[in-house]
Amino acid sequence: MMEGTRSGGLLAQMPPGDNAPPLSVSEISGQLKRMVEDRFSHVRIRGEISGFKRAASGHCYLALKDDKAVIDGIIWKGTAQRLPFRPEDGLDVIATGKLTTFPGRSKYQITIESLELAGEGALMQLFEKLKARLAGEGLFDPERKRALPFLPRTIGVVTSPTGSVIRDILHRLADRFPSHVLVWPVLVQGEGAAGQVAAAVRGFGAMPLAERPDLLIVARGGGSIEDLWAFNEEPVVRAIAESVIPVISAVGHETDTTLADFAADRRAPTPTAAAEMAVPVRADLLAGLGELGLRATRAINRTQALARERLEARAQRLPRLTDLLSPQQQRADDLGERLRAALGLRLADARGTLARASGALRPAVLDARAGLARERLARLTLDPAVLERITGRAAERLAGLERVLAQLDPDAPLQRGYARVTAADGRTLIDKAAAAGEPSLKLHFRDGVLDVVPADGPATPPTAKPKPKPAEPRQPSFL
Repeated sequence: MMEGTRSGGLLAQMPPGDNAPPLSVSEISGQLKRMVEDRFSHVRIRGEISGFKRAASGHCYLALKDDKAVIDGIIWKGTAQRLPFRPEDGLDVIATGKLTTFPGRSKYQITIESLELAGEGALMQLFEKLKARLAGEGLFDPERKRALPFLPRTIGVVTSPTGSVIRDILHRLADRFPSHVLVWPVLVQGEGAAGQVAAAVRGFGAMPLAERPDLLIVARGGGSIEDLWAFNEEPVVRAIAESVIPVISAVGHETDTTLADFAADRRAPTPTAAAEMAVPVRADLLAGLGELGLRATRAINRTQALARERLEARAQRLPRLTDLLSPQQQRADDLGERLRAALGLRLADARGTLARASGALRPAVLDARAGLARERLARLTLDPAVLERITGRAAERLAGLERVLAQLDPDAPLQRGYARVTAADGRTLIDKAAAAGEPSLKLHFRDGVLDVVPADGPATPPTAKPKPKPAEPRQPSFL
């Protein structure tokens, strides 16, 4: 700074045309950079965002303008990740940071360290734009809304653990229907609040099914639109819309409206009302069950009384037992008398039969019958001498048959030097004409068979004579 002043003073003292030491472009740019950064190290600028873009590196570039001037701005990646809202063209904002120069382009710009919306009108403008965009994606459609469980076993609450909201919810749940409550502590306003709320909603949904709550309550007390802005952030809205657990949004008072209310399955005007929506009144349920029990008892008693009246009326129309059984008793008495008489007759007949049978079983009669049986057996038994004569005659006859069989055997002459000629099918050939008509012949010798072909070739085969059947041997007669 002093160097710049001294140089500027020398230039001012030297008259025109003097040979003042020239400065390089880099030197004068460096002096300007130090002067601007020292003089404007902390500034707040209000203007409208224009030309906003996010580079691949994560840095954001924009311009702030009003009706007369424009100043460029840059938001480094780390700062951009901590912004409470998403910058868009047309938003009226207040940027806090420091001015610096960019020597490569001879431009000055503001390095933005924080960014906030300028006034409630800008917030509402951003609110409406984000609402319209998310509604266009279907995140607020009524068809996405789910029914709340009638009696949740476990309720998850996403809220600040130190505020009065959690105490109001727990107190109201204890009054109506004591339930198991899981609290996920989060920031409900300020930097990082939106990320914590979104992470809590997704965290409850990622729990194991056996430990997962049946219902979620996202709650916060009342406040200004700036205080409630975390529940208008896109990550929170998407987390609630994509939650696998039904969600009740209880943000602010009855007149406060956030985008989380549109994405949730139900909106409660207050956190206390959310607790009332979550569970029924236990006393009312018990009273209702008691009333239903009384009605069931009265209905059963009325049904029994009506059935008893109908049964008595029908019983009166039935005949008396004595009238039904008297004919059967008379018939039973008659059958009893007939049975007694029939048994007497049957017993007498059995005695007669026994007497006749016992007379035939006397020893003398049995001896006579045994003697007759012995005589018949003696007649049927063959004498050994007779049996031997019959066997001898049968053996002589069998030997004669064997001698005739040996004489008639066609292969017997083969032992004396003869040969037997047969066709291929085994027929014995006895003349030349029959042999000439065969394509091949077989010569049977004593020690084997020889296949031959006739010299004259095959001739017209003679008519084959049927081969006589061998006579069946006669069975010897033993009589």
